[in-house]
Amino acid sequence: MKRKQPVKIKKTKLAKSFGKAPGTVVYIGEKEHLSTKIEIHDYTKDSYNITETDNIEDAFVFKGNDHTSWININGLSHTKEITRIGEFYGLHPLLLEDIVNTNQRAKIEEYETHIFLVLKMMYFNKKQEFTVEHISIVLGKGYVITFQESEEDIFDPLRSRISNSKSRIRNSSSDYLGYSLLDAVFDNYFVVIEHLGDKVELLEDELFNEKTNSNITQDIQSLKREILRIRRSVLPLREVIGRIIKSETDLIQEKNKDYFRDLYDHIIHVHENIDVYREMIWGLMDMYMTTISNKMNGIMKVLTIISTIFIPLTFIVGVYGMNFEYIPELKWKYSYYVLWGIMFLLFLALLIFFRKKKWL
Repeated sequence: MKRKQPVKIKKTKLAKSFGKAPGTVVYIGEKEHLSTKIEIHDYTKDSYNITETDNIEDAFVFKGNDHTSWININGLSHTKEITRIGEFYGLHPLLLEDIVNTNQRAKIEEYETHIFLVLKMMYFNKKQEFTVEHISIVLGKGYVITFQESEEDIFDPLRSRISNSKSRIRNSSSDYLGYSLLDAVFDNYFVVIEHLGDKVELLEDELFNEKTNSNITQDIQSLKREILRIRRSVLPLREVIGRIIKSETDLIQEKNKDYFRDLYDHIIHVHENIDVYREMIWGLMDMYMTTISNKMNGIMKVLTIISTIFIPLTFIVGVYGMNFEYIPELKWKYSYYVLWGIMFLLFLALLIFFRKKKWL
């Protein structure tokens, strides 16, 4: 008897962390080949310095000075460097675990010396491919640390504002820097949602104009997956921003909470747009199935009319095709032409009848 081959089960990314102790820093992602690079923006109202390095110790000198520092760390696969900077800035091991876990949902945690946020950064990369990137933000007194999966991001406008000595961000504390980072992420949500809406409307137009291609079902399913992915990333952010607004921590000044309230309005707007497009995408499949059904009904209608026209003609031909010896009309000289005339008149009469009924 032939033995069955064992079924191979694909190993998931989460399997890397199975059986590990809580707080074990294990990278769960697909960008293990990227090296860790650090970008540091250190500024006051009157001075500004930018440092790019791959040495994690270069980020240690900015803690405790009277400047505001944005330490941006790209690349999460080198967990030893992540652990070292976490130990220096007093980050909890469970917090470090969430930083390198790219499947972690959006969340906020408050500590005595810092606030920790996890969210998803969405953008279209240089190849115009939709990208969802895991990003973590640590907001402390005088510093903000961001942890990203790769170098590509959407913070270039923010970098330009920091370099401008007259900008508000240069005259504000680290909590305003944290707000500016969140604002840049949230603003890009609108770009993604707008692009998604364009794709939905394009599919709608194709369905209405009956110009659908053979890949229409795959396009609709792809849109469904995208909207669900976006919704899972955005849905928890209402609670995250709400907790920041209600927080009594000294890390966020009361005067800057108005900016976070504006973020709360933005995330509600994004969430409402997602729900609208989600309903539209769900309706696209129904519309497509209705279009297919209408086309099938049209085909069946034409076939039925053709069959109806030929039924009486087939009856006449069938009668005179019988093998009886005595059929009077068979002996007539012009019976063949008369029969064709009757059949043609009957055909015209049925066509006129169907036209009047608007069945044709």
